[in-house]
Amino acid sequence: MKNKGLRIRISERRLNKLRQYAAFRDKTMTAILEDLIDSLPSEEIDKSLAVLKSSS
Repeated sequence: MKNKGLRIRISERRLNKLRQYAAFRDKTMTAILEDLIDSLPSEEIDKSLAVLKSSS
């Protein structure tokens, strides 16, 4: 698997909150964001995409 980069703009308050949470959990910010993304319900997203494709 090839890793890709992601740049986002967030407020300093949110960035600090993420840093604190990551430190509290003894994880990197990347690991926290990856866990969040992995927890997203992919089945519903896949169904929504199928509906959009079929209506095109």
